[in-house]
Amino acid sequence: MAIEVRPGTLFEDVKTLVGPKRPDANVCWCLSYRIPSKQNLALRGTARGDLMKELVAQDPPPGVLAYDGDEVVGWAAVHPRADTSFARNRRIPHVDDLDVWSVWCIRVRPGYRGKGISHHLLKGAVELARGYGAPAIEGYPVDNGGSKVDLTMAYVGTRKLFEKAGFVKAADTDSVLNGFPRVLMRRNLRRFRAY
Repeated sequence: MAIEVRPGTLFEDVKTLVGPKRPDANVCWCLSYRIPSKQNLALRGTARGDLMKELVAQDPPPGVLAYDGDEVVGWAAVHPRADTSFARNRRIPHVDDLDVWSVWCIRVRPGYRGKGISHHLLKGAVELARGYGAPAIEGYPVDNGGSKVDLTMAYVGTRKLFEKAGFVKAADTDSVLNGFPRVLMRRNLRRFRAY
């Protein structure tokens, strides 16, 4: 399996990973952290998909997609933190004033899980942020200490996944998911010159 990660610019592929089976169903569409809570709660039926279609057409795109050949198999939401609800989230601290990017949702299609695709997605999210000049990227995974995380809550990733991608713990948070504390993991993207 040769996994390739690309910017999430194809709406149909994004829809395959985060959209509902019924177009009018009120599912997340990976918008819960991307837009203000009030706006998120107001969206009903097909309005969520319509908004995601708009976001996919924007630059930068709202995330990255993983492909096994022509088959879309994974998604990671990544965007400048200032344009997400993390900019105002009281439970997730800001460690400094850098214009960091956030990665908050990693999804792999059934049948492709357990094959390392999450690692490819996180690497692709890092590369997308770096390509747009982000000084750093952060995520807010659970610190589960190796314990099993419920599949419906695994979308935030685990501390171990982020550590393997070169992230380091930058802060504790006041957020808990599936009974596990979430930690703020950060990866510096600035290149330093040797003098």
